[in-house]
Amino acid sequence: MFAKVQLIAQQTDGQQDRVYWTNLLYKISYPVIHNISEGTLTKNLPLEKGPNYGLNVTKVTYMEAIGRTMVGIAPWLSLNDDDTEEGLMRKQLRTKLLKGLPNLVNPSHPDYLNFRTEQQPIVDAAFMAQAFLRAQAQLWEPLDTITKQRFITEFKSLRNRKAFNNNWLLFSGITEAFLLKIGTQADTTKMNLAYRKFKEWYVGDGLYKDGEKFAMDYYNAFVIHSMLIDLLAIMVENRMIEKSEYYEALKRMVRYAEIQERMISPEGTYPTIGRSLTYRVAALQTLAHVSLLEKLPSSINPAQVRSAITKVMHNQFDAEGTFSKEGWLQLGLVGHQPEIADTYTSTGSLYLCTTGFLALGLPATNSFWTAPAAEWTSKKAWSGKPVKKDYKVDY
Repeated sequence: MFAKVQLIAQQTDGQQDRVYWTNLLYKISYPVIHNISEGTLTKNLPLEKGPNYGLNVTKVTYMEAIGRTMVGIAPWLSLNDDDTEEGLMRKQLRTKLLKGLPNLVNPSHPDYLNFRTEQQPIVDAAFMAQAFLRAQAQLWEPLDTITKQRFITEFKSLRNRKAFNNNWLLFSGITEAFLLKIGTQADTTKMNLAYRKFKEWYVGDGLYKDGEKFAMDYYNAFVIHSMLIDLLAIMVENRMIEKSEYYEALKRMVRYAEIQERMISPEGTYPTIGRSLTYRVAALQTLAHVSLLEKLPSSINPAQVRSAITKVMHNQFDAEGTFSKEGWLQLGLVGHQPEIADTYTSTGSLYLCTTGFLALGLPATNSFWTAPAAEWTSKKAWSGKPVKKDYKVDY
């Protein structure tokens, strides 16, 4: 492992923000990726659980940790190699991940993952599939033929369980989209079902219902917008839908990202509402993803997004108790707060926080990273400075 990461105490310019983000993402993901490379994940991953936890933790938490780490780190790992400290960190993590991936689908290995029983693998296999889509050349194509076939077999084994009628439809859909992308047999009915239901569940102003009823939480960010847009991209590529359907969903995603930027307080916090607060900065995945796609509205300077998310990260991850003494994430929003964890939350669940780092997939030369620090909307508004008024959308 590299020398102990020194986290920068305060943001200054964009390059220092990037150092903070990369060091922090490395710190979060290293224990997961290192242990799968060594074949010791099931031996060493803690089994901390939320109050009244209701799942079979040893059957699900390991895949949660892996899939959720991969889906957030994939865009960063897809950048070209270089000899910078950051480049060497990326290369080390990608090398370790590629070493460990075959173990996960090898039935004779201690780290063989459970795809075959329980409902939860529908979720976290999907995050793995989405990670392969986000970094296909770097994480999928280098795998040997046997490992690829084993992953395909395991993904197809999920079909004997039915996804719940909510955001879970996207999990089944994105796994089949990945199978379609790599040219193997896919169940496109699952893709179509997710597409149709979320078209039906759109309620306006960038927000979707999570099933038949609306919930005031962050699942539009945790799952819905990012997974839907990745799914629709594959459907357009395969002429399953018109491009206009993709662009409509993208406009809605951009609007939600705009709302998310406004929700970050001057102090770098966001409302503590809804389920799954222990996913931490994953609550801002849509804002990070739209930044990665370089689709922010013209009224939002990318540097203000970087500055806002950086402040949130400092508030959440610099807090004592966020990490165990062995370096694993612990239950909580800020520090160690196991009482706020849900009945489906265990240690592996927490690694969805990596999705808040998607903008690291932009190279260091991008204006997101090179522009000077900038105040975000609420920081300007609450200090009496001019801000653009908000609005509603009709699409």
